[in-house]
Amino acid sequence: MGNRYLLEILPFLNEIEKDRRKQFENYFKTAPVWLMDTFVVEELEKGTAFVREGEPADMVYFIGKGLIKAADYRIYGIHYDFTLFSKVYAFGAMEIIIDLDKYQTTLETVTKCTVLKIPRAGFKKWLESDITALKQESHLMGEYLLEQARESRILLFLQGANRVAFLLMNRYRKYAQDGVLKMKGDRQELSDFTGLCVKTISRSIKKFKDSSLITTQGNYIIINYDQYLQLEKMISEILAEDLS
Repeated sequence: MGNRYLLEILPFLNEIEKDRRKQFENYFKTAPVWLMDTFVVEELEKGTAFVREGEPADMVYFIGKGLIKAADYRIYGIHYDFTLFSKVYAFGAMEIIIDLDKYQTTLETVTKCTVLKIPRAGFKKWLESDITALKQESHLMGEYLLEQARESRILLFLQGANRVAFLLMNRYRKYAQDGVLKMKGDRQELSDFTGLCVKTISRSIKKFKDSSLITTQGNYIIINYDQYLQLEKMISEILAEDLS
C-alpha cells in the first residue's frame, strides 16, 4: 500500500521528474499510515524564508518542487548563502537526531516551491521506532555534511574568479539537463554564494566569457559539457598546485 497511498496524498509526485519521485518513494517506503496522515502540502512563493535560525524546530520539511537555499546572517551581519539543495532531504531532521529544539540555519525558496511539512513529534516517533528510517536519515545527513566539509576545504584554496569557476562547476554537476546548464546570471546571487563583491563577479563572468568557458544569453549563463570539462580541469590544476 505504501507507494500507492503516498501518491494519493502527495499528487505533486506525479508531476516531478522520475528520479526525484523515486527519492520520495524510497525515503517513505517504511513510513506508517499514521505518519502519512499528518502530511501537509504547502505552496511557497519565491523568496520565502520558511525556516529561520533560532526559531523552534517544530516541523520537518521536504521540497517536492522547486529550489531552496541555506543562508547565514551571522557573519558580521552579512547575508551569505552557502548551499543550494538538489536532493530530497528532511530539513529539520538533524535537529531531531542531535536533540536540538531550534533550527540551526535559515532556509529560503529560490523559486516557487511545493513543500511537504511533517510535525516534529510524529517524525521523531517514526525515526525512534523504525531502524531502517533512522539509518536512512543518518546516511543522508552524513553524506550532506561530508560534501559541505569537502567544499569548504576546497574554497580555502580558491580566490576571486577561481571561486566563481568552482561554483559554476558545481552548479553544472547538480543542475545540468541534457548536458547543458542554463542559469540566471544574477550578480548579487553569485556574490552571496561566493562571498565576493559584485564587481569581482562581473569581472569573472566577462573573463570566462572571453575565454569561451561560458556562454551568455541575455541574463542567463550557459555552460555545455565541453565548457564544464574545461572549468573542472582548471580547478583541478589550481588545487593540485596549492596542495603540493
